[in-house]
Amino acid sequence: MGPADRRLRVALSRLQPFWWWLLWFYCAWFALVTVCGIWGQVASHWPIAAAMAAGSYVAGSTPMGGGTVGFPILVLLFNEPASLGRSFSFCVQSIGMSSATVFLLSSRAPVAWRLVLVTMATSAVFIPLTLVYITPHVQDLLIKLLFACIWAAFGVMTLVKVKDFVRAHHAARRGVGLDVAIGVTVGVLGGVSTGVTGVGIDMVLYTCMVLLYRCELRVAIGSSVIIMAFGSLVGVVTSSLLGRLSLEVLYNWAAAAPIVAIGAPFGVLMMRIIPRGFTLVFVSLLCIGQFVWTLVQERPPLWLMGGAVVGVLMVNVVFHLMYKTGKRLVPEG
Repeated sequence: MGPADRRLRVALSRLQPFWWWLLWFYCAWFALVTVCGIWGQVASHWPIAAAMAAGSYVAGSTPMGGGTVGFPILVLLFNEPASLGRSFSFCVQSIGMSSATVFLLSSRAPVAWRLVLVTMATSAVFIPLTLVYITPHVQDLLIKLLFACIWAAFGVMTLVKVKDFVRAHHAARRGVGLDVAIGVTVGVLGGVSTGVTGVGIDMVLYTCMVLLYRCELRVAIGSSVIIMAFGSLVGVVTSSLLGRLSLEVLYNWAAAAPIVAIGAPFGVLMMRIIPRGFTLVFVSLLCIGQFVWTLVQERPPLWLMGGAVVGVLMVNVVFHLMYKTGKRLVPEG
C-alpha cells in the first residue's frame, strides 16, 4: 500500500461519524414521512427540493446558509410570506448546515473555536429575543428588503476584495480580549439578523474573520458553516415553541431535507478542490442579482428603494473601515 492509499484510507476512516449521521438521518426522515403520510406532499414540493440542490452546495462551499437561496425562492418566486421563508430557512439549514458541520468535524478541518463558541453563546440569547420581541412587529416588505440589502452588501464587498480573501493565510486569533469582543458583537448583530430573516450570522462572522483577521478562507467558511448550523437549531427550537412552524414549512422541509443533507457536505468537499475565487465571484453576483430581483418584484415606494440602495452602500463603508482596521491588526507579508 502506497502513501496515497494510506492517506485515502485514513481520510475515509475519519469520516465514519459522518456516514453514521447520514444513515441515522435518512432512516429518521423516511420514518417521519411514512408515519405522517406525506409522500404526496414531498413529491408535489419538488421545486424547492431542486432549488435547494444548488442552495445546499452554496451553503457548504461559501459563507452563505442554504436559506440564502431558499428564502428568495419561496418568498419572491413562489410568493410565500417572509415568515414562512424565515422558518423554512431555519429548518432546512438545521439539516444541511448540521450535516456539513459533522463532515467538517469528522475530517478535522481547522475551525476558529474561540470565536465560534463566544458567538454561539451570545446568539443563543439574541436569536430567541429577536424572534419573540422584534420579528412579530416587522412587516414582510421590510424583511424582504433587509434580507436583500444584507446579501447585496456582502456581494459587493466580496467582489471588491476577492483577491485579498483568496491570498489570506493568517490564523483566526488575535488575543482573548479581542476574540471575545468580536464574538459578542457577531452574536448580537448576527443574532438579530438571523432572527428577522433566517440567515446572516454566518456572513457576519465570516466578514469579521476575513476583514479583521485576514483569516485563511477555508477556516472562515468552515467556522461560518458551524455557527449557522447552531443558529438554525436555535431558530427551529424557538419557532417551534412559539408555534410558528406551519404544515407548509414541514412539507417544504420534507422535500428538501434529503437533498441538503448530502448537498452541503458536498459543497464543503468541493471548497477544498475547486478555485475559491471563482465560487465567491459567482455567489457574489447571485447576491447582487437577488437584490435587483427584490426591488423589481416588490416595487417598494421610491423613498424605500433609495433607502435600500443607500443601506447597501453604507454597509460597504463599514466593511471598508473593517478592512482598514484589519490591515493595522495584521500587517501584510
